[in-house]
Amino acid sequence: MAKVHPNASDPAPTEPEPPPSSSSSPAPATEELLSLTVWRNSLLFNCDGFTVFDAKGDLAFRVDCYGARGRRHAEVVLMDVAGKPLLTLRRKKLSLADHWVIYDGDAAAEPSKARPLLSVRRHVSLRSSTKAVAHVTPHHASASTAEFVVEGSYGRRACAVLDARGDAVAEVRRKESVGDDVFRLVVDPRLGAPMAMGLVIALDEMFAAGRRGSSARSLLPRTWSV
Repeated sequence: MAKVHPNASDPAPTEPEPPPSSSSSPAPATEELLSLTVWRNSLLFNCDGFTVFDAKGDLAFRVDCYGARGRRHAEVVLMDVAGKPLLTLRRKKLSLADHWVIYDGDAAAEPSKARPLLSVRRHVSLRSSTKAVAHVTPHHASASTAEFVVEGSYGRRACAVLDARGDAVAEVRRKESVGDDVFRLVVDPRLGAPMAMGLVIALDEMFAAGRRGSSARSLLPRTWSV
C-alpha cells in the first residue's frame, strides 16, 4: 500500500493560485492554505474513525469510534494528537433529514456546559440538478461563524464548502493511487482545520463514503491549485 501521509506523494503547498472565478476573492497573501491528508481508518485496533496528517506527514487529528466499521454513529469526537477532544458531533434525533450538531470540546464530559457551534443538515430537494449536498449554519444568531453550503460529491471525493460569496473555504479532493479511503482536505485558515475536519466527519456520516448516494455533480466551479 502506498504511504498515506502527504509528503509521500504530494509536496507541501507553497503559494496557492487564486480561484479561477472572477467573482471570487483570493485569501490574503499572509494566509496560506492548509493541506491535510485524511485516512478513513483509526490507528487503534477494532475501531472505526479517521487519522489525519498535516503537510509534513505528522499526525494532526484522530477519530476513534469503537464498534463495527461503517455503522452509523450517534456521537463522534474529533481529537488532537494527544487525545484531547476538540469537537463533538451529535446526530439530531427525529429529524426529517440527516442533521448533525457540532459542539465545542468534549460535550459528553459536561453536558450542561456543552456549547453548540454549527448545525449541518443534508440537503433535501426534488430537483436532481441542484449542486448543494449539505447546509451549514451557526447554531446561534450571534455566532461569528458564517453560513456555508457544501457542493459537489463527497462520495467521489470532489466537494467544497462555500461561504456566502461562493468562495471555497474548504475542499475535499481525491488523492491518486491510494483509493477512496485516503483523500486530501485543503482548508482556508479563516475556517480552520478542526472545523473543516468536523464538517468532513458529518459528511461522511451522511453519505457513508458514497454508499447511500451523493450528488451526481463532482466537478466544482471553484477550485484551488495547491
